[in-house]
Amino acid sequence: MPLEAFEAGFLSLLPPIIAIVLALITREVVFSLITGILSGTLIYSIASGMGPKAVFILALEFMSSRVGANSHMIIFLLILGALIAVITRAGGANSYSSWASKKLKGPKSAGLAVSFLGIIIFIDDYFSCLSVGRMMRPISDRHKISREKLAYIIDTTAAPVCILAPVSSWAAAVIGMIDETATITGMEAFIGSIPMNLYGILSIVMVFWLCIRPKDDFGPMAAAQARAEGGEIKAPNSDEAPDEISAMEVSSKGRLLDLLVPIVVLVTASIIAMLYYDDASLALALGGFLSLFIAFFMYVPRRLMNMKHFFSSAIAGVKSVTPAIIILCLAWTIASVCSQLLSTGDYVAGLVIQSRLPVMLFPPMIFVTACLLSFATGTSWGTYGILIPIVVSFCQMGSPWLFLCSLSSVLAGGVFGDHCSPISDSTILSSAGAECPHLDHVKTQIPYAITVAAVCVIGYVIAGFTSGMGYLKSIVITLPASLILLIIALILIPKTKRSRN
Repeated sequence: MPLEAFEAGFLSLLPPIIAIVLALITREVVFSLITGILSGTLIYSIASGMGPKAVFILALEFMSSRVGANSHMIIFLLILGALIAVITRAGGANSYSSWASKKLKGPKSAGLAVSFLGIIIFIDDYFSCLSVGRMMRPISDRHKISREKLAYIIDTTAAPVCILAPVSSWAAAVIGMIDETATITGMEAFIGSIPMNLYGILSIVMVFWLCIRPKDDFGPMAAAQARAEGGEIKAPNSDEAPDEISAMEVSSKGRLLDLLVPIVVLVTASIIAMLYYDDASLALALGGFLSLFIAFFMYVPRRLMNMKHFFSSAIAGVKSVTPAIIILCLAWTIASVCSQLLSTGDYVAGLVIQSRLPVMLFPPMIFVTACLLSFATGTSWGTYGILIPIVVSFCQMGSPWLFLCSLSSVLAGGVFGDHCSPISDSTILSSAGAECPHLDHVKTQIPYAITVAAVCVIGYVIAGFTSGMGYLKSIVITLPASLILLIIALILIPKTKRSRN
C-alpha cells in the first residue's frame, strides 16, 4: 500500500539508536534489529492513526519488499556460500593454505596476505568478506592472529577498497546516483573523487601499518591479540555454532587451481556481466552461477567428490550464510523504515543545511553528517542516495569548485558507517567470514575506525580551505597532510595506552 513519509524529527533517530544500544547491551543482534524495526513502525502507526495492527503489518511489508528488491544479492550470497563449501571440500582451500604456509613465516606476513587478498577481490564487499575469511582463517589461526583482528582486516579491505575501485558494485551504484543529479558524468565524478576519498585511503594505510607493526594495536584489539598470542584465538564468550563446512571430509587430491579457477571465473564473469547489465547484484549472481557450474565439472569428473557430496556440501554452504542473510534482511528493513516512513535522512540533511557554517567547512560538515547517518542506519548506499543530491544542489548554487571535494567527503563518510556500524551489512559479513562474534568485531574495530575518521575531519577542513586553489593543488596538500597526521596518531596512541598501563 502506498505510504506517505512522516516528518518524525528527532524521533526518526530512535529506531537505529534502539537497535544499536540493545545490540551492545544484549549481544543479540537479531532481537535488537527486530525491536528497532518495530519501534519505527510503532512511531509511524501512532502518528498516522493506522492503529496497533499496522505495527506488524508495516514491518512485514517492508521486510518482504526489501527481500524482493535485494533478491539477486541474496541469491548471490547463497551461491557464494555453496561455492566456498564445495571449494573447501574439494581441497582447494587446503591446498592454498598449504601453499601459503610455506610462504608465510609469521603474523606479519599472514596479516599482509589477508590484506592483499582482500584488495585483489575488489569487485564487491560481500564477496570479499565471505571468501577472504573462509580462505585465510586457517592461516591466521595458525599464526595467532585473533579472530577480531582477522575480521578487522577483512572489513577494512572490503568496503573501503570497493569505494575506490571504478569497476565494482559500489561504483555502479554511486555512478547511477550522480548521473541522475550532476552536470558531469557519474564516472568522471567518481574517478575524480578517488584521490580525496580520505577514509577509504587512510583505512587501507592503517590496516597495512598494523599488519607490519602488530605491536601497535591498541584498545580492545590489543587485548584480543594478547589473548590470541597466548593460544586463545577465539573470544572466550564465543557461542558460535559448530561449523558444518569445517567438519566436512576434505579431498586430499585438491590443487591450488581448484581454488583459483572458480574464483577467477566468478570475478571475470561478474565484471563482464556488470559492464553489460545495469544491475550489479544480477551480475554477481550470474557470475556465481557460472563459477558453481564450472566447479561441478572440475570436481565431480575428477572424483574429488561425487555428485551427492557436491550437493550436500553446497547445501551446507547455504546453511552457513543463512544467519548473516537474516541479519542483512533485518538491517535493510530498518534502513527502509527510517528513510521511507520516518524521513531520517531528510531530518539529518536539514540539520546540515540549517547550520549556516562557512562554505569552506562544508566538506568536513558533510563528512561528519555522512558518518553519523551511515552509522545510524547501517547503509552507505542509503546515505549516498540522501546526501549526493544535497551536495550537487549546494555546489551548483554557488560553489562548483567544492563539488569533487564534497562528493569525496560524502563517499568517505558513508564508508565509515558501513565499515563499523553494528547493523551494517559488510560489518555483519566480516564477522561471519572470520567466524568472530559480531559484537566483538564491532567493539574492537570502532576505535580504529574513529581514529581514521578523526584524521579525515581535519583533512577535509584542509581540503575545504585549499579547494579555491584548484582541486589538484588541494589534493597535493590535503592527502600528504592527512597521511602524516594518521601516522603520527598510530605512533602516539599505542605509546599513550602503554604508558597508562
